Amino acid sequence: METEHEEYKSIEHTFIYLQLITACYVAFAHGANDVANAIGPLAAVVDYLQFGAIGSGSGVAIWLIILGAFGIVVGLSTWGYKVIITIGQKITEITPTRGFSAEFSTALVVLACSRLGLPVSTSQVIVGAVIGVGFAKGIVAVDLKVIKSILASWLLTVPISALTAAGIFICLRVIIGG
Repeated sequence: METEHEEYKSIEHTFIYLQLITACYVAFAHGANDVANAIGPLAAVVDYLQFGAIGSGSGVAIWLIILGAFGIVVGLSTWGYKVIITIGQKITEITPTRGFSAEFSTALVVLACSRLGLPVSTSQVIVGAVIGVGFAKGIVAVDLKVIKSILASWLLTVPISALTAAGIFICLRVIIGG
């Protein structure tokens, strides 16, 4: 029994280093996906203003990519820590092997979706991966209250953002006229 425990600790210790690699992989995937999601609408507007049509430019301006990256950094440094705490500590216990598995699968899914042009939420993908590694140990290893809270917030996000966008658009129409 003692030997198995030592082997388990040794494997977990090895995965600490492997998890550093997968963390970099996720950061790359996150940047490739979320910067594109964040600046896509703005890039379309800039393209239209410069060329009179969307998609007629020679690519996305570097300043837009930098702006998108800056926005992600500001978001992570202001409110992102709450999301990080929820995902990393509240859903299930994360060991180095579980963290590696969740990060590696997240990076694979996000990069595959980015390659296919599918705008996915990196946060939703990592939450799904963390829930998956939690379920691998059994349903009791996952805090279902936290999952219900996350799902409720996801379901509310779409109608709230739709109503907010409609309100902003109506206000702009009143101010600008048209």
